[in-house]
Amino acid sequence: MSSHAPTHEDAHEAHHGHSHGHEAAHGSFKSYMIGFILSVILTAIPFWLVMAGVFDSRAVTAALVMGFGVIQIVVHMIFFLHMNARSEGGWTLMALIFTLLLVVIALSGSMWVMHHLNTNMMPMSPEMMKSMP
Repeated sequence: MSSHAPTHEDAHEAHHGHSHGHEAAHGSFKSYMIGFILSVILTAIPFWLVMAGVFDSRAVTAALVMGFGVIQIVVHMIFFLHMNARSEGGWTLMALIFTLLLVVIALSGSMWVMHHLNTNMMPMSPEMMKSMP
């Protein structure tokens, strides 16, 4: 049995010794620049699509803008947040999948409710709107 009292240095060494195996890899300057350039491109293309009116259909333009947004989210997660299947023993990827599942459920449920509210609401003419309190 040792009578050695733990010191600040012991705690510091124990902390660093424990954390070396669990740290996520930090990106290099090259990976940050690749992520930055991809982010700029993935921002500029949707901006151009909207400002130049490339497509006549607003639905096609909106779908493409959202698609580029999803791609940009993936680029940010890979190049800036360093998320992959190896970091933190795969737990960051599992947390991401769970978060995406919750977001999909919340957004699709909200869209479903708004669609049905819009469909089932009583139509009102402008004259009826003027007489509302």
